[in-house]
Amino acid sequence: MARAADEPEAPAPTSGHRVAVFGGSFNPPHVAHVLAAVYVLSTEPLDEVLVVPVYRHPFSKELAPFEDRLEMCRLAFAWIPRVRVSPVERELGGESLTLRTLEHLRSTHPDWSMRLLLGADVIADLAKWHRFDRIAELAPPLFVGRAGVTIESAPEPMLPKISSTEVRDAIGRGESERVDKLVPREVLAYAAEHGLYRRS
Repeated sequence: MARAADEPEAPAPTSGHRVAVFGGSFNPPHVAHVLAAVYVLSTEPLDEVLVVPVYRHPFSKELAPFEDRLEMCRLAFAWIPRVRVSPVERELGGESLTLRTLEHLRSTHPDWSMRLLLGADVIADLAKWHRFDRIAELAPPLFVGRAGVTIESAPEPMLPKISSTEVRDAIGRGESERVDKLVPREVLAYAAEHGLYRRS
């Protein structure tokens, strides 16, 4: 996997449990999220990918209810061995901060060797993150390239260009057929059954 220019070197191999922490809004989870997990499990020395839906977005983005996003993540990732969906940010409560979550995981799982799985599209926003320098110490990032990202330091695209915003807009207009190849079918069925993203 290509590294962004300012990405820290990968940690030395350890005998501990090697975990890629994959946080995000997952509003809803789509196939690029699924492909990212499969890709790093296939190409990196990892034992597990831990999918962590945010509880409350730090940039005040409006999200579907946490329990719905958690269940959609379970539906999206359930078929992939060595991927686990965690409700840890619900347990922590309040505004979700990556640093707080990683520090909690480090304290509760001191044997873990963590990496932070990120799509290349977030590179431009890292300056806004709280203490990204400390985040990178706890869990050096694994950037996965995404089509449409033009940032110079971004790795080669490996993921399709899929936007959760576009998915929500299509569902809101009643045009789910436009995204039926972009979102896991179980996730689309769940969203329809629970009336998520539909405009009143």
